[in-house]
Amino acid sequence: MPDQDSANRVAEALISGHLAACVNLLAPCTSVYRWQGKIETAQEIPLLIKTLASHYSKVEAAIRQHHPYELPEIIAVPISAGLPEYLDWVTAETEQGKHT
Repeated sequence: MPDQDSANRVAEALISGHLAACVNLLAPCTSVYRWQGKIETAQEIPLLIKTLASHYSKVEAAIRQHHPYELPEIIAVPISAGLPEYLDWVTAETEQGKHT
């Protein structure tokens, strides 16, 4: 995300919509990339979103709705293992309308 306000908006939308159990707003970083033939540099706030693979399309849509970039970085990283109780919590928190 390009700024703290945008990052907060996305995080709150995902949590309030039960699309994510937790969203970490990581420390601002500098991204260097090529965009439309030019090398660009931008300060960004990466988000680490804990959700289920089955929610990917809805999470992507929510990010795109709130993200000001034309082409935001949205990638999914599969979980190969994790603390079972934590993974159960993620599942419970992302089930629509279920509160624990």
